[in-house]
Amino acid sequence: NPIAGPYVLGISSGAKLVVAITMIAFLGKGITLSSWGMVAAAFLGSLLAMGFVLLVSVRVHDMSMLVVCGVMISYICSAITDFVVTFADDSNIVNLHNWSLGSFSGMTWQSVRLMAVLVLLGVCVSFLLAKPISAYQMGEAYARNMGVRIGLLILLSSILSACVTAFAGPISFVGIAVPHLVKTLTKTAKPLLLIPGCFLGGAVITLFCDGIARTVFAPTEISI
Repeated sequence: NPIAGPYVLGISSGAKLVVAITMIAFLGKGITLSSWGMVAAAFLGSLLAMGFVLLVSVRVHDMSMLVVCGVMISYICSAITDFVVTFADDSNIVNLHNWSLGSFSGMTWQSVRLMAVLVLLGVCVSFLLAKPISAYQMGEAYARNMGVRIGLLILLSSILSACVTAFAGPISFVGIAVPHLVKTLTKTAKPLLLIPGCFLGGAVITLFCDGIARTVFAPTEISI
């Protein structure tokens, strides 16, 4: 759904910003951030970024301008993150740098279990909201007129994006590219087919990219 483009851009960058600030604050005091803490920080950042994009969308109705606004918010969040990292301790910078590149190397079984629970719930809710999502594909105004709760869709996308960003870092291209690729391959826009297709396609593409990142210049690992 191209309407979600600006939202995806803002979500990952906002999550990255708040997680970076939280990591620096906790690591500076010698405290290790728990898995739940990472998810909470990423979720808060994604909601803040989403809120800014929604405020802009109230004033800006042209889709091309809205995409530009989403890109601007993304770069602003990235700029603030870089500014914060500049004044962080060396150890914090290393941890943040590795995380911000996008990698699965820091994943633990505890993280996998937590993500499995949250993502499974997200998948179930996504299927239950298949009809509202289908209405949203026709445009936000149309969805509102049909009684769709836009806030619930935004909350769901924020939670799912926050989970990925918290543990694997910001990998924005997946949320932007995969839905369009799946839509092209399946030749349909029905959410009941696109939802599982996007989950499966996102997993396959990121694992494929991670495999390349780990092997091409081994033992040096590049970002996904």
